[in-house]
Amino acid sequence: MEYLKALRVNLNLFDITSIIDILIVAFVLYRLMMLIRGTRAVQLIKGMVVLLVATAMSSLLNLNTVHWLLRQTMTALVVALPIVFQPELRRALEKIGGGNFFARPLTQMAEGDLSALINEVLRAVQKMSATRTGALIVLERGTGLEEFIDAGIRVDGLVSAELLENIFIPKSPLHDGAAIIRGDRLQAAACVLPLSESRELSRELGTRHRAAVGLSEQSDALAVVVSEETGNVSMAVEGSLYRRLNEAGLRELLVEFLQPGQSKKKALSSFWQWR
Repeated sequence: MEYLKALRVNLNLFDITSIIDILIVAFVLYRLMMLIRGTRAVQLIKGMVVLLVATAMSSLLNLNTVHWLLRQTMTALVVALPIVFQPELRRALEKIGGGNFFARPLTQMAEGDLSALINEVLRAVQKMSATRTGALIVLERGTGLEEFIDAGIRVDGLVSAELLENIFIPKSPLHDGAAIIRGDRLQAAACVLPLSESRELSRELGTRHRAAVGLSEQSDALAVVVSEETGNVSMAVEGSLYRRLNEAGLRELLVEFLQPGQSKKKALSSFWQWR
């Protein structure tokens, strides 16, 4: 009976203000999760959860020495957290201050705009493939790439095949590095990306391909590569590299990973070669 009375009192206190409060907190947590999704911060958070569970278990099992050591470790982590998460914290504050905290990710663009973007990227890639012009084009999705954009040269121009082709003209000031697209705008060019350290990648692959895979390992972005030596087209996503793509194959991959409602588990055609 006392439990029912307490429950009735709590329900009486639950009003529209409480609902709004819960929704705001849920939205903020969701946006924070989107900011760190696909980054190394996720692994750090998993490590902290393991430490918290181990600390609680050592207390329950009366492992006093182990518990004391874990508590000291947790205390040191509280001090170290701002340093460890410095890139993520900086990016989150920049998004809030810049008004991008409420911005739609690329995969939530209108279907017509997204189709137009894919067509422009495909048109540019096919022309650069025919002329063997090396290129690295990144399409941002849920994970913010602001730290890489800041390290490049700001462009902030509407994406078009002609703009992308001019960016990667050999010996042009911006041809070295990656061009990063957010929404329907080319945010920056000459961006430096992290190289993959995977030993599974073929030794014949150059810096562009390793940078594309490296970025896809740390984020959910798509990275399209045009080989300067062969003109072959590849795409890196979620740590995998799909090589020797023709126009239809690249289009299908882009649609699969960008268009709303498309399944990422769809079987790939036989002409795609993994890694």
